[in-house]
Amino acid sequence: MRDAMLADLKQIAGVEVICCHDARFPVPVAGQVVELEGTGDVWHLWQSTMKQADAVWAVAPETGGLLSRLNSLALAEGKLLLGCPPAITAIAASKFETSRLLHSLGVSVVATEWAHAWLQRMPLRETAATGWVIKPDDGVSCDDTVYFESAEAAATWLRNGRESSHVVQPCHSGQALSLSMLCREGRAWLLSCNRQNITLTDGRFAYHGSMVNGAAEYHEMLNRLAQQIAAAMPALAGYIGVDVLLEEGDVPRFTVLEINPRLTTSYAGLHAAIGVNPAQLMLQLMLADREALRHFALPQLDRNNIELTL
Repeated sequence: MRDAMLADLKQIAGVEVICCHDARFPVPVAGQVVELEGTGDVWHLWQSTMKQADAVWAVAPETGGLLSRLNSLALAEGKLLLGCPPAITAIAASKFETSRLLHSLGVSVVATEWAHAWLQRMPLRETAATGWVIKPDDGVSCDDTVYFESAEAAATWLRNGRESSHVVQPCHSGQALSLSMLCREGRAWLLSCNRQNITLTDGRFAYHGSMVNGAAEYHEMLNRLAQQIAAAMPALAGYIGVDVLLEEGDVPRFTVLEINPRLTTSYAGLHAAIGVNPAQLMLQLMLADREALRHFALPQLDRNNIELTL
């Protein structure tokens, strides 16, 4: 994902890239690489690197408020933020807050409840036939995401120190999809509709990659959903990923699972999937003035299927 992002930025005329790098990983191909040793002060490094830049595109997990803090730092340094403001980043980082906000504005979203609140009413849940999905409220990917058929088993697991950090969702059958899209000021531009490869083994979910544009047949319907999300969360900006559950039938039903206010794994195959440099599209959108934004439109995009395997 990082290398795809840097490769796209490198192709854009007039853009010079400064990339922070963890010395434990392969060195990225970038204009300037700022390396951090394991014992260094990472926040001092990030701040000093931001001072050299005109714009900041932060890629980090939402967990623990990390992404919000990075975006706040970029704004404090007076830089153009190529992403979401900290306030909306914090909402999108919380599965509970995202669910509550989208539901209140009429967007179909999976019901999400704090674990401690769910536990108080747990006896009423015993008759649920589909089981329960439990995950950290600000987790990423499938980290610590589990399934229990029994409410009693779910409650036992939650009471082992997870009452205040995790949320509970009723389990729905369906196919896991994701959207790759650009957003700004209440509008969305859908880039690709992807099928995710997620498995459930011994009660634990795992993410194994995706087929970028693997759900392109639903593009028009998912574009309407993308517009709903952008209108409900108008501060979303830059590249946004959305996890969606598809329940197929005579009329397909799409339910939002979560919003990712950052680059997602699908980006690694996005350029090849759409035939256009997505980083260039993002920059054009984020740099557009009011008049240009009114008329901003995507070029004709390919719908190639690109498989990503983790």
